[in-house]
Amino acid sequence: MSYVLLVVGLILLVKGADFFVSGSSEIARYFRVPALVIGLTIVAFGTSAPEAAVSITAAIKGQNGIAVGNVLGSNLFNLLMVVGVCALIKPVNVDKGVIFKEYPFMILSGAALLALGADTFLGDSGSNLISRGDGIILLLFFCVFLFMTIRTALFSRSEIQEHEIKATAEEHQEDGKKPKKISLPKSILFAALGLGGVVGGGQLVVNSASDIALSFGISETLVGLTIVAIGTSLPELVTSIVAARKGESDIAIGNVVGSNLFNIFFVLAASAAIHPIAFSMESVIDSIILIGVSVLVYLFILARKSINRIEGGIMVALYAAYTAYIILR
Repeated sequence: MSYVLLVVGLILLVKGADFFVSGSSEIARYFRVPALVIGLTIVAFGTSAPEAAVSITAAIKGQNGIAVGNVLGSNLFNLLMVVGVCALIKPVNVDKGVIFKEYPFMILSGAALLALGADTFLGDSGSNLISRGDGIILLLFFCVFLFMTIRTALFSRSEIQEHEIKATAEEHQEDGKKPKKISLPKSILFAALGLGGVVGGGQLVVNSASDIALSFGISETLVGLTIVAIGTSLPELVTSIVAARKGESDIAIGNVVGSNLFNIFFVLAASAAIHPIAFSMESVIDSIILIGVSVLVYLFILARKSINRIEGGIMVALYAAYTAYIILR
């Protein structure tokens, strides 16, 4: 049954991502909102639902290690594997707004987490702790991110409207027919069904893969560090790959940047606000690694405003090295 559920989960992931990207793209066009904004918000928050469920539940139960490890592990997977694999399939072009606004904000999120969590290094405290106050500070950062994104959407609407009128006129002249558009209710239904498939498929893959691994005698700790951590990021991986293949690179990169911001500024922040979270030395090291690879990928992007296949391969190799490190650790 575990093998059957694994196959069903993978099918749900792939088809769900297909519907989700198509529906989200149509919603963006209907409201004349840039695809990048949809990627940074609806798609990013939707695909981060597994991380939110795991970390917030862990915080309520007082399982600090799971709450922090899930967020840091997912962010590293999103940045190195999701973007890396997308670049290997098709070079990823990065919007100017992401380069100068959202991506630096994502680097800031890792730095803010490290600054708030590493109390023994930066203060007189005898232990590292993300307190309720720290959680509220991170939530305030989340509010700033939402404000920036909504502001971008509002400023972009008029430009999109003008472009859309010109494009519609050209298409009408070419074939004499009005271009077909999916209705808003159908687009919302597609996006909702797709999100359900992505999240549900991800859960099936994680649970069934864990059962299969344990049946072969692999330890629960190793399963948690690999299958479960990667499994909660499968929605981001599949959704971004589908978006990249459809030429929706703004949704692909926006999904990753938005998910990483959402994971720290909302998921971890809400978890800390519910229950203060102990920040272990391993988490401090993982935060430093996250900041380091974020800066490295940023340098790749700045070089040519895109990520090519070679750079994608380097990112995937870095994630493989990190996985080997956490297994040995």
